[in-house]
Amino acid sequence: MQYLIAILAALSVVVCRPALCADFVDNVKKIKTSIVGVGVYSPMGTVSHQLSGTGFVIGDGHYVVTNHHVVTTALDKKVKSGRVVFVPKGKRAEIIPIEQIFTDEEHDIAIVKIGKALPAVNMVAADTIIDDGEDIAITGFPIGGILGLYAATHKGIVAAYTPNIIAAQNSQQLSEQFLQHIRNPFMVYQLDIVAYPGNSGSPVYLAGSGKVIAVINKVFVKETKESAITSPSGITYAVPISHVYALAKKHNIL
Repeated sequence: MQYLIAILAALSVVVCRPALCADFVDNVKKIKTSIVGVGVYSPMGTVSHQLSGTGFVIGDGHYVVTNHHVVTTALDKKVKSGRVVFVPKGKRAEIIPIEQIFTDEEHDIAIVKIGKALPAVNMVAADTIIDDGEDIAITGFPIGGILGLYAATHKGIVAAYTPNIIAAQNSQQLSEQFLQHIRNPFMVYQLDIVAYPGNSGSPVYLAGSGKVIAVINKVFVKETKESAITSPSGITYAVPISHVYALAKKHNIL
């Protein structure tokens, strides 16, 4: 009987890891209500809806976290357009204009303000550092909104907590700002998970609790930018949630 109990206990550990249990399914359902698209709306443009990345709602529901690079792309001056948040509704999306943008370029973080309150995510404490091997997931729009906004979830693990170092591609990139960044890099999470360009701004959350720990901001590209879609590396980087807290505190958002 003792051997049987031991075997059953071992099986329960294998079968009921947080990322495989009902809790994880419930966490995904809950977090999807806080996931939005971030992009540009041009009512008279050839392409009226342009999705630039993913975002997630925080605070009182009027603020959305995404990447700095998602909300700073140049707008087409030839047509009337504005930055918006797309609330997923299947093939259609509710469009909410962005009223204000707060950015942290160094850490590639942005928080935008919207006029309508949406369900907010839960986040870990600002000083939390997640251990290597922890089960995590991301939810966002990996291939954009070609067929409508349907949030997709991918699972993986934290691979490392590592300095944010990007090698220069040529001598022209060796500016003083670049060298300063190399001397004083900030820490990021390296994830063993597949992400795509549309996942920029997606929340990284603990599979067991659903609490957000970081923001996806880049993937490792093996060859060309196009290969990030056709042949993803499976190496993804995310900015710790502490930088979201810092930006939010600076502007009295949280």
